[in-house]
Amino acid sequence: MKIDILAIGVHPDDVELSASGTLLKHIELGKTVGLLDLTRGELGTRGTPEIREAESKESAKKMGALFRRNLKMADGLFTHDQKNLIKIIEIVRWCRPEIVLANALDDRHPDHGRAAKLTADACYLSGLIKIPTIDEQGKAQESWRPKAIYHYIQDRNLTPDFVVDVSSFFEKKMELILTFKSQFYLPENDNYQEELATPISGKDFMDFMRAKGRSFGRSIGAEYAEGFNRSRVFGVENLFDLV
Repeated sequence: MKIDILAIGVHPDDVELSASGTLLKHIELGKTVGLLDLTRGELGTRGTPEIREAESKESAKKMGALFRRNLKMADGLFTHDQKNLIKIIEIVRWCRPEIVLANALDDRHPDHGRAAKLTADACYLSGLIKIPTIDEQGKAQESWRPKAIYHYIQDRNLTPDFVVDVSSFFEKKMELILTFKSQFYLPENDNYQEELATPISGKDFMDFMRAKGRSFGRSIGAEYAEGFNRSRVFGVENLFDLV
């Protein structure tokens, strides 16, 4: 398999919340996209791992992603070790993405920043030929290093290094987010329990998502945008590549 973009999130809804507009835009442009969740989100206050798995599969189908995999690391307790690095390396070498989108470099949830570091390190190590890995058919994998890793911005208002205009895809993005019915506010959701309220389960969170998209969009004169941070210096042929 060979894809253009691999979007990685430590929790099953991370990608939808912060980068799904960008993914939808690139899918329409003819690019291929795969999704990878590091954990099942089993420590989440609302829902269950089984419910979130079903929701994540439905969202991936709606998005048009070629696949969605889950590495089943320990939510909240995963470690930066050889075992977890190899798990990500095996997926990177299997689907050989040109670009990887990863969790925020720093965020309110400690899993996000730790996952960003784990993902970035795995993508680098994936390019080393002396780290052996085996695919699901028992065959040795070839090394592969993505050309770029970009970190989507999540809860904290980090200053983006660049933003992507997603105005035409924002309503579809909101539809993908609300596919995770166990996690977010829906007026018709009979299973909503006030005593299990979280920072993202109230109606005001959807208002926040729209405001955040508008804030990123304002900087480029767009209605909505998504923000990203880079982990390396950009190289361009000429200044007009940045216009």
